[in-house]
Amino acid sequence: MNFARPPVLVVGAGPAGLVAALTLLQNGIAVRIIEKDPNPRIGQRGPGIWSRSFEVFNFLNIPEVYDLGKPFPEIHSYKPGTWEYATEYLVPHLKPTPAIPFHAANALGQHLLDMILRRHLEKFSCSVEMGTELRSVEQSDEGVTAVLAKNDILETFDTKWVIGADGAKGVTRKQLGLTFLGETRDDIRMVMGDIRLKAVCLDRAYWHRFGNFERGTALRPTDEIGEDGWQFSIFAHDLDVTKVAQSEEMIFNIISSYVHTEITFNKLVWASEWKANIRMVNKLSEGRGFVVGDAAHIHSPAGGQGLNSAIQDAFNLGWKLALVEKGLADKSLLETYNSERLPVISEMLEMTTTILSQQIEGNKFTVPQRPILSMLGINCRFSNIVLDEFAIPGKPINAYDVLDEANLEAGDRAPDAPNMLHVGRREPEVKTLFSLYRPWYHTVLVFAPSHGDATPILGALEAYDTSVVRSAVVLPSSASVTSVTSPADFVLVDEEGHAYSAYLMEAGQMKVFVIRPDGVVGAIVHGAEGVKRYFSKIFLDA
Repeated sequence: MNFARPPVLVVGAGPAGLVAALTLLQNGIAVRIIEKDPNPRIGQRGPGIWSRSFEVFNFLNIPEVYDLGKPFPEIHSYKPGTWEYATEYLVPHLKPTPAIPFHAANALGQHLLDMILRRHLEKFSCSVEMGTELRSVEQSDEGVTAVLAKNDILETFDTKWVIGADGAKGVTRKQLGLTFLGETRDDIRMVMGDIRLKAVCLDRAYWHRFGNFERGTALRPTDEIGEDGWQFSIFAHDLDVTKVAQSEEMIFNIISSYVHTEITFNKLVWASEWKANIRMVNKLSEGRGFVVGDAAHIHSPAGGQGLNSAIQDAFNLGWKLALVEKGLADKSLLETYNSERLPVISEMLEMTTTILSQQIEGNKFTVPQRPILSMLGINCRFSNIVLDEFAIPGKPINAYDVLDEANLEAGDRAPDAPNMLHVGRREPEVKTLFSLYRPWYHTVLVFAPSHGDATPILGALEAYDTSVVRSAVVLPSSASVTSVTSPADFVLVDEEGHAYSAYLMEAGQMKVFVIRPDGVVGAIVHGAEGVKRYFSKIFLDA
């Protein structure tokens, strides 16, 4: 096999595939990414991005995703045949906190999200090969042979790894021999898409809903499509949704039948039918092949977890695959992609299916949203590669859980903390903890009463490759440090106490937190020996 070629083939260039490719590229791993469709996808599709996913984009240094997202508007649900409405909210409007800088869900259409991610790919001289599809995959102990097709011309491509991000109908999962068990529900069908129209009485400050979950329509304003752009949904159990999705005239007529005002239709931008398929794979990998996102699990749009879970799949896998490909970690590390993510997906499917059932039974567009949907409580406390010397053993663990800021264990999401004074530089500067975390290295946070107390741990860290392990000493606000010579990458004074509060530390305590490249707390330990124990689970010869 010729391994001068990129060692990773990513199949599918939706958000999951693009995040997988970007994570690997930022780790210095070359990638080839292909997409079956000849042109980039259009459409808002699932536009909801939750807090945990914004953190992923922050770690990938893609601030545009948060900057361009818009809050979900207040919903006006109208009584049939009237303009009398009840007010509802899809998601709570939460303000940022020091530990949670991205506290609210925002809307960003997937066509714009894809565009942003492709632009970041190009910074690494990598572009999506459109109109190129995967036909087959064969594996050996040394690598993968993929047969690709473009314009009916076949190509044999030798690589080391393949990541399937090619959706529920994709080829990769089938080629890897993974099952996709679940159900297709006939009690809910709809047509969704993007449309341009102007209507008297439709204020673009609100999301408008007419009828009910059994038969109705919804219009959410979005300037991404145009100043007259809307994302629409049509719910109709007794309509041929396949036929409706293919007919601009039928879509116009159905919307007009619910919205009793003068409407000027400009154009139908995009439309697709949707049926409730609830399925997941038996495992997320086979040999040198992996699946992420819709290729691995599909669920109802209730709760808006699909896009977000896909992004988080890719981010969990990316740093691990990079370490293995660099020869710094054993291939067994890749087994934790399956063991960490599969329980999350299983519990998530159960939750989103419950929400869908409540919508159907109550015949309502919206049901009270749960804090769990922010995904900030997703954890891998049960993982065999996390280490917590302080946790109480034997406690029940839910992988898909509600965030509990009064409790922090290894396997949890690492909190942020702003206004950290970076000392030891000619000009001290203010940083956030999140600004330290990146997908190509672990960050060792040493909370210590003084810099001298951290010295033994910093000495132990000198044994590790500085390209994949970085360190920061976090001192309490009481520390009087203006200048210090340190082997640590950062010496931070927690002037406002945000870090000590979020990490549940007292000023006189000594504790070490190892933050993984995916922003998860990999270890909470007493000192140098605990750090060594943790890294022995990650690195070869550690």
